[in-house]
Amino acid sequence: MKNPVLVVMVPALNEEKTIGKVVQGIPRKVQGAKEVRVLVIDDGSTDKTKLTAEKAGADRVVRHSSNKGLGVAFRTGINSALEMGADIIVNIDADGQFDSNDIPKLIKPIVDDEAEMVTCTRFGKREFIPEMPALKKFGNGIFTSLINWLTRSKFTDTQCGFRAYSREAALRMNLFGKFTYTQETFLDLVFKGMRIVEVPCKVKGEREGQSRMVKNWLSYSTRALIIIVRTIRDYKPLKFFGSMGVASAVFGSVLLLWLFLRWLSIGQTFPFTSLILVSVLFILGGFILLVLALIADMNYRQRRIQEEILYEMRKKRFEKQVLE
Repeated sequence: MKNPVLVVMVPALNEEKTIGKVVQGIPRKVQGAKEVRVLVIDDGSTDKTKLTAEKAGADRVVRHSSNKGLGVAFRTGINSALEMGADIIVNIDADGQFDSNDIPKLIKPIVDDEAEMVTCTRFGKREFIPEMPALKKFGNGIFTSLINWLTRSKFTDTQCGFRAYSREAALRMNLFGKFTYTQETFLDLVFKGMRIVEVPCKVKGEREGQSRMVKNWLSYSTRALIIIVRTIRDYKPLKFFGSMGVASAVFGSVLLLWLFLRWLSIGQTFPFTSLILVSVLFILGGFILLVLALIADMNYRQRRIQEEILYEMRKKRFEKQVLE
């Protein structure tokens, strides 16, 4: 990629104390980029986040009238960055946790055409591992292991928000989560065959500002898990519903076989006679789930066609806006 336009987007919610420093700290000259533009997405702040960002020199500040969630703010940022002519989009937090001087290192794999998405990893090098609460570190490990299992990858950090996206990745992303985007982007892009690489970066263990996008780790984990389950349902419907159907049918069949063997052995099923109905229900439920899996897989094929049409429409839309 030659002379790309780089847009650095900063989602923010009530970050007036740190947003100015973050915006001013973003380098306006980055090796490998023709131009650097700064975009701030104010997700319904009630303080002076928007005004502070504008005074600090942000090229564009987009504000939601109310707090809509980090996932929505991210999607707004991606579309706004594309409108600004971005060839590469870097997402960085507004609380001062990340070092903007790592941006050149983050975009290099995209510039060199080695990846469509590059993510900072806080755990890629032992000397870069930050101090963080044990519960948060454990949760990060669980989610990373889950993403690796689903995508058959070996990522070390799938929760970090400091990332770079190529224009192609940005155009192809279709996200639905309102609360967060970090796990969904991994699954969405991996399932679409996009190349993702990690770059170790040193991250501050103590934030300069308190995260207001993620207020409660338990709530975050629960909602993030729901987003992951829905993404798997949408992209792997045959496996998602089919595995449940097979499990249900097998359980019901084994239970029914055990009752039949008991009847052959002693001539009765008492006191487990009621389990005959239970086993039949499990077998029937499994059959229904298998039929649902086939229908869902058929719908997924239609979705792939629709996403390709959407990609072409977005590509033409943003190309037109850039030319204008």
